[in-house]
Amino acid sequence: MNRNQKAAAVTYGLAAGAMALASGMTVNAAPVAGATAMASTDADTVEEYSYSTVAGANQIMAQLVATADKKVEEEEAAKEAAMVARLAAELKKIEDVAIANVNDYVNVRAKADQNSEAVGKLYADNFAKVEKVKGDWYKITSGNVTGYVNGDYLKVGDKKAIKSASRTVAKVNADSLYVRNEMSKDSDVIAMVPNGDDLTVIDDSNKKDGWIKVSVDGGEGYVAADYVKIEDQFSYGETVEEERIREEAQLRELIRQYGGDTTDTVAPATRSNSNSATTRSASASAPSQAAPERTYAAPSGSGGAAVASYASQFIGNPYVYGGTSLTNGADCSGFVMSVYSHFGVSLPHSSSADRGVGYAVSASDMKPGDIVCYSGHVGIYAGGGMIVNASNARDGIKYTNANYRQILAVRRIF
Repeated sequence: MNRNQKAAAVTYGLAAGAMALASGMTVNAAPVAGATAMASTDADTVEEYSYSTVAGANQIMAQLVATADKKVEEEEAAKEAAMVARLAAELKKIEDVAIANVNDYVNVRAKADQNSEAVGKLYADNFAKVEKVKGDWYKITSGNVTGYVNGDYLKVGDKKAIKSASRTVAKVNADSLYVRNEMSKDSDVIAMVPNGDDLTVIDDSNKKDGWIKVSVDGGEGYVAADYVKIEDQFSYGETVEEERIREEAQLRELIRQYGGDTTDTVAPATRSNSNSATTRSASASAPSQAAPERTYAAPSGSGGAAVASYASQFIGNPYVYGGTSLTNGADCSGFVMSVYSHFGVSLPHSSSADRGVGYAVSASDMKPGDIVCYSGHVGIYAGGGMIVNASNARDGIKYTNANYRQILAVRRIF
């Protein structure tokens, strides 16, 4: 209903009451004046009275129209003011968001000065809240770090950059979840995802019908909306202390790899630059038909190249959901976990949790042995633009182009 329709509806309602009131006044005049007075009323008097009544009714109608108009104007003004306030709040919210515009990292400094001490770091696509602006410097807060960053290294209030740096995920809250080819419980299952893992949401417009479209290793599929929680994920910077603890955790892993004593090192930190994720304990290998009898070389050497070489000899072995056996069957995270366990490194049995292990490197700087993380999948970079991974039940363990899908994180252990 538009403004004119609203005014008309209000006016007609009030006018009906006014006319009924005028009619009542005419009827009640006879008992007050008496029968004799009514009998002696001549034509001129009646005509004069009629004109007077009509004029009064018209005046009432005009007042009612004015009142209705004013009421509609006030309602429309209130709605417009509320809309403007909402838009202003959204704009303010966007203007207060900064995205780290760097390939690797930028130092967060204690003061708005390039020579000031570093109190932390922002990594590529980290989110930060702008606290205030001082010349070319922005005082920001990202995670637990607060300090100054030169504006050359930030995208501030950039809606496109904000959207690009965030990720909408469907976090699994069932023991295991089927990913189906179509929006039907009778549709083919193309993947299974364990509890706690998350998948990148492609389209949630069918949520009301009970389905969410997600990205998985097999391509794209659908999960039941009742068994996932939709949320946005962001990454944040880290303080100097958090960086120190993380690096000492990495040192501890290296010392353990070479059989050294780790009692003097600091315990590993649970926080990482990327979002934390719940870690599951490794599940037992699922039963499967044994792979053809083959011989495998023991791990030789150290570092990422040795990891990639060791992992590659298992190509052709089966994929088994929940499995951790390099010979009889493993799923994607079980494969990565088992390969690294032979180098003295303990990793979680979760593709999303793998995004928090080791330390982050850019996709353009991948080296053999790096852990490459996708939505619902993970593999080991083998070099030459390829990963070695437990792909799916159809293909088993194989080489795959590292850029076959969007890379969410690259984590380096050695």
